[in-house]
Amino acid sequence: MNVQRADRAQSGTTGRQLLMAEAVVAGAVALALFVRELPSLRRELRIYRMAGGLRAGHRYP
Repeated sequence: MNVQRADRAQSGTTGRQLLMAEAVVAGAVALALFVRELPSLRRELRIYRMAGGLRAGHRYP
C-alpha cells in the first residue's frame, strides 16, 4: 500500500506544483495586460500633468 501511494505521488502533479503553475500563468497575464496598457497610461499621465496635477484640485471639480 505504501508503494502505491509513492508511485501516485511521483507520477502525478502535486497541489503545490499546480498552485505555482497557476501563479505563473496569472503573473504572465497581468504582465501582458500592463505592457499592453502602458502607452495609454503614459498618455493619461501626460494629460493629468498638463491639467495641473494635484495642484489643480480646486479648479476642476
